Amino acid sequence: MAALTDRTIAFLVAPEGIEQVELTEPWQAVERAGGKPVLVSTESGHVQAFNHLDKADKFPVDKTVREADAADFDSLVLPGGVANPDFLRTDEDAVAFTKSFFDSGKPVAAICHGPWTLVEADVVRGRKMTSWPSLATDLRNAGAEWVDEEVVVDTSGAPLITSRNPDDLPAFCSALIKAVAGSRN
Repeated sequence: MAALTDRTIAFLVAPEGIEQVELTEPWQAVERAGGKPVLVSTESGHVQAFNHLDKADKFPVDKTVREADAADFDSLVLPGGVANPDFLRTDEDAVAFTKSFFDSGKPVAAICHGPWTLVEADVVRGRKMTSWPSLATDLRNAGAEWVDEEVVVDTSGAPLITSRNPDDLPAFCSALIKAVAGSRN
């Protein structure tokens, strides 16, 4: 696995509704590769993760999105869960934070419903990507080329890594680590 020494990765989530495994598996992959994951949310305190529709664990927030600056991070991860990205896409600070990674050419990885935030940030036009199948129409309407694949890495701009669901996490995590390790931003 590629080394992420001296790399800091923001994990942007809402206060609740995060699909736990889509947060914890990429988080652990970043740590195993020597990187530093940072939990960023719209509110301070703790966030509530879920196992599908059942409450799971709570996780401490490291920074609020208002305190965070994309310049301090090497990459952004957007976990899924239906409620999580639906909330994020209605928060102006979360959307602006997300867009700033694309503006600076830094890798962004989104899984499952995570791409909803990317639609709101208007960064998917002309990009090849995947997601949970119910987002296909939203992504196409926003100008993306949606495909049903385990993981899609689009390098036509800032590196964009997308996957469909928790079953895709091994490929998603591998692509994330490779993209961050290869980035020079």
